[in-house]
Amino acid sequence: MGISKLFITLGIVFLVIGVLWSFIGKLPGDIVIKKGNTTFFFPIVTSIVVSILLSLLFFIIGKFR
Repeated sequence: MGISKLFITLGIVFLVIGVLWSFIGKLPGDIVIKKGNTTFFFPIVTSIVVSILLSLLFFIIGKFR
């Protein structure tokens, strides 16, 4: 696999991650604290969902190796 194919694949992966992040970026259970002009956002539920999805993905990839 050449370097150009690697960059194209990485670009597609980042594009998919960006689109998914816009949909699952603010799930119920994520912590948002707004005080004055400061906002603190802690995506706990989003982190758990992403972790589960990545674990499933790597499990499936591992089965085919």
